[in-house]
Amino acid sequence: MVQKKFVPILLGSDMNVYGMAKSFHEAYGIKSEAHAGFVLAPTQSSQIVTVHPTKGFDEDPVFTETLLELSQTTYNQPDVTYLLIPCGDGYAELLSKNKAVLAPHYTFIANDYELFKGLVNKVEFYDICEKYQLPYPKTQIITKDSMVDGKYQVALPFEFPIALKPANSVEWLSIDFEGRKKAFILHNREEFDVIIERIYQAGYQSEMIAQDFIPGDDSNMRVLNAYVDHQHQVRLMGLGHPLLEDPSPGSVGNYVVILPDENQQLYQRIEQFLKDIQYVGFANFDLKYDPRDDEYKLFEINLRQGRSSFFLTLNGLNLAKFITDDLVFNRVFTGTVYGKKETKDSKLWLGVPKNIFLKYANENEEKERGKQLLQAGRWGTTIFYEKDHSLGRYLRMKWAFYKYNERFKKFFEVKEG
Repeated sequence: MVQKKFVPILLGSDMNVYGMAKSFHEAYGIKSEAHAGFVLAPTQSSQIVTVHPTKGFDEDPVFTETLLELSQTTYNQPDVTYLLIPCGDGYAELLSKNKAVLAPHYTFIANDYELFKGLVNKVEFYDICEKYQLPYPKTQIITKDSMVDGKYQVALPFEFPIALKPANSVEWLSIDFEGRKKAFILHNREEFDVIIERIYQAGYQSEMIAQDFIPGDDSNMRVLNAYVDHQHQVRLMGLGHPLLEDPSPGSVGNYVVILPDENQQLYQRIEQFLKDIQYVGFANFDLKYDPRDDEYKLFEINLRQGRSSFFLTLNGLNLAKFITDDLVFNRVFTGTVYGKKETKDSKLWLGVPKNIFLKYANENEEKERGKQLLQAGRWGTTIFYEKDHSLGRYLRMKWAFYKYNERFKKFFEVKEG
């Protein structure tokens, strides 16, 4: 039987793109193509993915015009399937918005734009959680219109500390002010008043989300990834147990150490939700275990694989295979594959040097499990790959890893367990 020819075309150039390129190379021995506005360090000089930068590619009309032009010139062989995969929120939105125009020329999976908009907006997402009875933290929405003389004078319905984050993560990137972070944990009303005033003075227009802070350190977090095929069958569900997050202001909340995990009750709950809303494609959920009521509370959904999702490929659940079996080889759905906590392939995923994990991750039973995997040589990363023979890239990534020592020394704060 002749193997069907296909080319993975990844949208973006970050660590997520490299992780998907690595997954395709491990599964099929093929090189990926990538298109982005510019080339970021994880994919620069790589031998497993070639990035084609186009100024303005991260917005329309350049995005659509470029892909349509490429379909007439570069990606135009009738016996080849051109598999398009977004690896960032912006690209996932552009693909969803333009799917009718691009569908005749590329193979891809994307949600209807109305569903996309409802899920990606955190305010609407919590309304959807309410409708489908999914637990989420107690929340208060703050709008610019609710500010009086530059101040928010309404009482909050929960005690401090609280979490505060923007509803519109895209707009958030365009503003700056003293003390700006990706998200905040605020310990008293005075601190809250100062930050909320600065946010709207800086020109931010969208909602801010104030939430009850769920107690516990990084090891109370969970990350759940799924792949739902074009017929709304959930082909993959994999749970990760983060043990450490990036503490730096611009990257706070990004996982840097993950152990494989499983929770059948959680799997079934999210699986049913994805079916009910007629979801398709990769999905990435951030959750936190709340010991006060023994529930996993949902923070958000990313309508793509997450930047740390390579932890699944590392643990024997190759992300590239799930989407390729579905869209390229048209393999029939034979049942959901659920990620397991312990298998012969179990590995610890690291997004930082080993010494950072050993020094900063909270001491607990799961850290001990991680240390055992480390000692047994059962660990891996997204960005280092022995089959990517690019010395320049390797040295850049080693330097980037080393710089995490400075980052943790400067920003890490011990969280209460």
